[in-house]
Amino acid sequence: MIDKKKKEKPVATKSNAIRNLWIIFGGLLVSIVLFFFCVAKGLFGTMPTFDELENPKTNLATEIISSDGKVLGTYYVENRSNVRYGELSHYMPEALISIEDERFTEHSGIDPRALFRVAFGVITGRDKGGGSTITQQLAKNLFPRGENLSTPKLVLRKFQEWITATKLEHNYSKEEIIAMYLNTVAFGHNAYGIRSAAKTFFDKSPKEMNIEECALMAGVVNAPTRFSPVRNPNRSLDRRNLVLKKMAENGYITKAECDSISLIPIDMSHFGVMDHNSGQATYFREFLRGQLTDWAQNTTRPDGKPYNIYRDGLRIFTTIDSRMQHYAEDAVKEFMGKELQPMFYKHWKGQKNAPFSNVTADEIDHIMETSMKRTERYRSLKNAGVCMDSIKAEFDRPVPMTVFSWDGPIDTVMSPMDSIRYYKWFLQASLISIESHTGHVKAYVGGLDYRFFKYDHVTQARRQVGSTFKPFLYSLAMQEGEYTPCTKIPNIQYNIQLPDGKFWSPGNSGGSVGEEITLKYALAQSNNWISAYLMNQFGPNAVIGMARRMGVESPIDAVPAICLGVCDLKLIEMVGAMSTFANQGVYIKPMFITKIEDKNGNVIQRFSAEESEAMSELTAYKMVELMKGVVQSGTGIRLRSLYKFTNPIAGKTGTTQKQSDGYFMGITPDLTTGVWVGAEDRSVHFRSTKLGQGSHTALPIWAMYMKKVYADKSLNVSQGDFAKPNIPGVDLNFDCDRYDNEEGVEYIDEF
Repeated sequence: MIDKKKKEKPVATKSNAIRNLWIIFGGLLVSIVLFFFCVAKGLFGTMPTFDELENPKTNLATEIISSDGKVLGTYYVENRSNVRYGELSHYMPEALISIEDERFTEHSGIDPRALFRVAFGVITGRDKGGGSTITQQLAKNLFPRGENLSTPKLVLRKFQEWITATKLEHNYSKEEIIAMYLNTVAFGHNAYGIRSAAKTFFDKSPKEMNIEECALMAGVVNAPTRFSPVRNPNRSLDRRNLVLKKMAENGYITKAECDSISLIPIDMSHFGVMDHNSGQATYFREFLRGQLTDWAQNTTRPDGKPYNIYRDGLRIFTTIDSRMQHYAEDAVKEFMGKELQPMFYKHWKGQKNAPFSNVTADEIDHIMETSMKRTERYRSLKNAGVCMDSIKAEFDRPVPMTVFSWDGPIDTVMSPMDSIRYYKWFLQASLISIESHTGHVKAYVGGLDYRFFKYDHVTQARRQVGSTFKPFLYSLAMQEGEYTPCTKIPNIQYNIQLPDGKFWSPGNSGGSVGEEITLKYALAQSNNWISAYLMNQFGPNAVIGMARRMGVESPIDAVPAICLGVCDLKLIEMVGAMSTFANQGVYIKPMFITKIEDKNGNVIQRFSAEESEAMSELTAYKMVELMKGVVQSGTGIRLRSLYKFTNPIAGKTGTTQKQSDGYFMGITPDLTTGVWVGAEDRSVHFRSTKLGQGSHTALPIWAMYMKKVYADKSLNVSQGDFAKPNIPGVDLNFDCDRYDNEEGVEYIDEF
């Protein structure tokens, strides 16, 4: 009996041991489940809510989109813009999955095999790679860990990311997760998200990226600085080829394709960091920033808070056409950089006080000191309490700097004061092109290069407009008087009595003194005497009233000399006004934005044209016929003789006192475009009217721009004639006989 009991005892002990193991295992299982439950409920730290998973918050850049669908630029805290899966190249998900998460399509947010591989590597001391899935990395990107976490907190955070990953898998499809991940990851060089990366590295959309570019970007995300194709091209190439090898191993491409593509060098010729200083339409984007900031402050989101253009991922649909903008920028660069600026240097070579004209040394010192006080360097020193003598000494001390040149930025050493004098030499230029019948601004060039010249000569600058003001006077005559383009006026000097009893009379050049000339001929050669005659008929206030009806808002003094353009106006005002003629007398305020969408594509606001009738349709047509004469036989004849335009064009040149400003306003049935050329200081200019007049400085830019526009048939810009109004009983034949005798003569357009 005793022996039998001894044999039964081990059986009981074994049974108890098994039961205890099950209890321990069950307890551990319950503890793990309870632990994950507590983690999921946020008892160990905040977890993302359902709403946050449905609408994860990231800083999204506001995109500025052209009328032809191109992204002109962005406003951002992080340069990030979202894409949908369908907007990706099909190579991009394949490359990403191959290098980051080979079993992405098989797991539900956590890859057990990858975890076991990591655990084995920790135990054996052999690094076998990371165990995070794409979904886990997405969870970390959407809900960042924070910095300097202790080991326990880091482990807890990892468990939180696992739970968040499973929730993401439950709420989103695999395709959506891929797109979300590519939207959140950083690629370096201030590019957040694949859309910004494609633009920054390749100047492409994500859809346009080829296989080697997708492999490169998939490799970069692991360590953007280490694998940067700009900073570390060799290391980046090796990483890209590793991605291609993984793609071949996973069956996305063949080994032969892998070997062939691996031989292709990395092409960074289109690389460009996206910021407010670079890209297309920089002046326009900066102007728009101010407009949108005001709009955002007065427009609220659904949660009642104002919109933030730097974080809310708005989509701003503009009127700018990226193709026309490109042609406009090219025209300014081509003429100013290759022709006019070299000519200006040659013109002033060896001249005392160059490039200042008719000013004393003391006046130059005053100009230089005034310019110094406008700089950010001066304001910083002044605000820091530095005395004037010390500030001047600071401005005379040579320092390393980068300065503008038409051959590209130059790294040099010079004093800030010398750099100010260096920049005085540069002639500036601006252009704005408006669709005549809609008011849509299609191209906007505010200056030479926004990186170096921040001042916008389209919407900020007010300069004397010279003879380009004369169409306001002639419009009044066509509207209020019994005048037509063929009405003849004696070409003699006219005196206008001023309120103080004195008389004013302008000078004049060109034309036969004493003969009767048509108004069309007078405007064509920019005759000042005929302008004085018309001013005497109607008076300054009536002329100003016409300018106001045509959209001019800048202050204008009611003096007779405004008929010669002594007033300072903005280029955008002038071009907006001139488009009235092509639009049958209806003024349309220039438009820049058509609509604004939120990050989800919901339209927040649509914008429509503001228009008003400025003059009759007949008056507008008369003015078109008048201004055709400028191109047919007047100051704008170079468009025919030199640039070989044969289509109907109405225009007006303008040149101000001492050639400080040159203008050309060109009007076609579809587009009204204005160009201004001049230096920052009015004392800097050509010394001869022949070189400094608008037909020589501004008209060529218009011609180069329109040549490119007409050559691009996708723009559908008409080269036909202006629409003729249908007015019974009114003779609309304004082909005055005078022009038959004056064809081919070029006149000087004097202020």
